[in-house]
Amino acid sequence: MTQDKTTGALIVKAIVLVIAAALLFAPFLFQDVRSVEVAARICIFVVLVASYDLLIGYTGIVSFAHTMFFGFGAYGAAIALKQLGNTWASIGIGAVAGIALSLVLAVAIGLLSLRVKAIFFAMITLAAASVALVLASQLSQLTGGEDGITYRTPDFFKTATKLMTDEDGKVLRIAGVRMNGKLAAYYFVFFTSLALFIVMLRITASPLGTVLKAIRENEARAEAIGYRVVSYRTFVFCITAVIASLAGTIYAIWLKYTGPDTALSFAIMIDILLMVVIGGMGTLWGAVIGAVLLVMAQYYLRDLMEVASEATANIPVLPHLLEPDRWLLWLGLIFILLVYFFPKGIAGTIMDKGART
Repeated sequence: MTQDKTTGALIVKAIVLVIAAALLFAPFLFQDVRSVEVAARICIFVVLVASYDLLIGYTGIVSFAHTMFFGFGAYGAAIALKQLGNTWASIGIGAVAGIALSLVLAVAIGLLSLRVKAIFFAMITLAAASVALVLASQLSQLTGGEDGITYRTPDFFKTATKLMTDEDGKVLRIAGVRMNGKLAAYYFVFFTSLALFIVMLRITASPLGTVLKAIRENEARAEAIGYRVVSYRTFVFCITAVIASLAGTIYAIWLKYTGPDTALSFAIMIDILLMVVIGGMGTLWGAVIGAVLLVMAQYYLRDLMEVASEATANIPVLPHLLEPDRWLLWLGLIFILLVYFFPKGIAGTIMDKGART
């Protein structure tokens, strides 16, 4: 059984490795602007979803404040870049400010709320996230209100920046891709996201990860053998808050715009939950699969439905069902089918079936 379980894990890791390779070479494989935007969003959401999986999948904590910490990181960088100028120092100050605010609130919420039952803690985090969204909308002088903040990033990330030039001084092209600041911005997103994901993998493989699983499986027993459950939960809540904040900072640098809809919207929290469920809770690898599938569906499902609708134009009823405006209906149906056929998420089910073989 151990060997079969290992086989299942290897299959999942192989899938993730293929995805990682595709993301690494995305600017060369998919050279249109939209595809690179999708790839960058996937990288950021992999980190965001993995950090949430570390919270809910490894510790059993249900929180709706994850987008709040994400927003703190994004707004920290955005405000610093707007007020202090488009320098690396501004990014550092903004990132530290976002982390500090996230830590303060994570400690406060954790110590005051993690002693209560799960549903009450979830409601407290939901209330905190709602307050943050309202404040971001109302403090217009600082946050730009509903319009958000537009700003410049360091010159290194400008499209006009020449990373490599040819003999004539023009931007060098490799495999048709311009070696400019936009490419540098993408690889900044990719490698920082990769580094954060590796950190989380190390956490789950450490003795801390074993303790977290023990708390998730049987809180009373973990408390009885000497582990201070509240302290561990608060610590993990703080770790995931910091990682979510850093993901927000990375997103702000890539997007060059931060607003309530892009950083603090409850829709982002729904996306995170869907990605965790699709990928599989408590695997971390599932975060990669879930993020890829949902982001790809959000960007390309309408296009696929439009093609399908035109292809079935002569068939009664079907073209109307496949109208692009109904993409959310089909996304919901796909999600239901995924949950039905992969009850533990894609990664979790593959690993579980490998163990039963």
